[in-house]
Amino acid sequence: MEIEQSEKEVIRDASEDVSRQLKALINVDDLETLKQLQNLILGRLQDSNAVLSHFNDVSEQCFAEMSGDLSKNTRLLRSMKTDLDYIFQKLRSMRAKIKVTYPDAFSDPSTQMLDQRPDLERLQ
Repeated sequence: MEIEQSEKEVIRDASEDVSRQLKALINVDDLETLKQLQNLILGRLQDSNAVLSHFNDVSEQCFAEMSGDLSKNTRLLRSMKTDLDYIFQKLRSMRAKIKVTYPDAFSDPSTQMLDQRPDLERLQ
């Protein structure tokens, strides 16, 4: 028991000596400055966090309001694309039939520019 007690005292004395030496190395004014800077940074980060939280809330609300319109307009555009594809398909078939029936009808170079659009679905 006495050995353990003396070892504890030696360890405690060594710890106190190290802490005294560390206190002598550290400037109290520097610690206060560091603490103030940390508090300033903490305040700025909390402000930034509040702004970002508000932005996220507003963005979520705007998305909720716009998502219905977006899906409706997406369906409309898909429907329009389907309709236009059908119309152009019919125009191509009518043009082919006219070309067979009246071969001279499309000999004019100005009329060959009717449907020279690239097929976007085939490019993918």
